[in-house]
Amino acid sequence: MNNLLAYIPANLPHELFQALLTTPDLRIERILSRGHASPEGVWLDQEEHEWVLLLQGAARLCFENSAATVEMKAGSWIYIPAHQRHRVDWTDPSQVTIWLAVHYRDEA
Repeated sequence: MNNLLAYIPANLPHELFQALLTTPDLRIERILSRGHASPEGVWLDQEEHEWVLLLQGAARLCFENSAATVEMKAGSWIYIPAHQRHRVDWTDPSQVTIWLAVHYRDEA
């Protein structure tokens, strides 16, 4: 794959995670969603920091211990520190949402 907006499956029964580059301290992936969300009450708690750019579509993120939600649309990005518990509350069911996620660890 050399185009983040190409090769989109017509059917996405589950979110699709595609590793683009992986090293011991860095992972870059493309994530495809269409109406997907984290299961109710399930929080993501990641070992790595994450920087996410929404390339296409729309999504809503929630963070534990916060009543506020983060609305994302094409061009929106967010930094999520390691162990910041969060979840995907909603992604647009009418189109594919394309995320570019960069996961990384602090230098040792």
